[in-house]
Amino acid sequence: MKLSIIIPCYNEEKTIEALLLRVSQVPVEKEIIVVNDGSSDRSPEILRELTERHNIKLINHPRNYGKGRAFKSGLKVATGEVVIVQDADLEYDPQDFIPILDKFKLDGVEVVYGSRNLEKEKRHSYFRYYLGGVLITKITNFLFSSNLTDEPTCYKAFRREVISKLKIEGDGFEWEPEVTAKLLRAGYRIEEVPIKYFPRSFKEGKKVNWRDGLKAIFTLIKYRLLPGAGRLRRTAGKK
Repeated sequence: MKLSIIIPCYNEEKTIEALLLRVSQVPVEKEIIVVNDGSSDRSPEILRELTERHNIKLINHPRNYGKGRAFKSGLKVATGEVVIVQDADLEYDPQDFIPILDKFKLDGVEVVYGSRNLEKEKRHSYFRYYLGGVLITKITNFLFSSNLTDEPTCYKAFRREVISKLKIEGDGFEWEPEVTAKLLRAGYRIEEVPIKYFPRSFKEGKKVNWRDGLKAIFTLIKYRLLPGAGRLRRTAGKK
């Protein structure tokens, strides 16, 4: 089962090389797609060098559009049966691709999220961000009658044929709760597996802030109430 790993990258010169090394070492069939989202540091130079040495698909945005736009650009060139998003920092362990892919081998599994809250040795970032994540998850479960334990997780994996049917509108961090809402509205079950987490601080480059949390909540409510939010696009070539 081939895995397409989409890595949005914005000003990650300190971590991108180490991250790509870790991703390349995971023993699964895969393709690595890096989307340089208008970085202004040395990330573009580092990525050019790495692309020449390794089998990496590199997409360059002329400016910083946001994580959602970067994911959509990567999805357009993805060829794997399963697609996962990987942040360009070192907060998540790519070795967790293995249990996530194993979950897809079960009949009927189409969406898998990696949950930091199911891991026995839990690590959380700043307390307010942990509480924010809990709140977003609870709101998700209330609005959509779901049983998620970690909606804001980075590790969201989808069968490519499923995620390609969604019309993703958000260009920033809000694309993630949008996708969650639309999948649940469409009747998909989201499976979860425990994953490891190594949080970083703002000094180390953490980019999510409280405004993104408010936008996530608004997005969940919006797509719960919006008529037709769970309607999927027809697959190209089908009537």
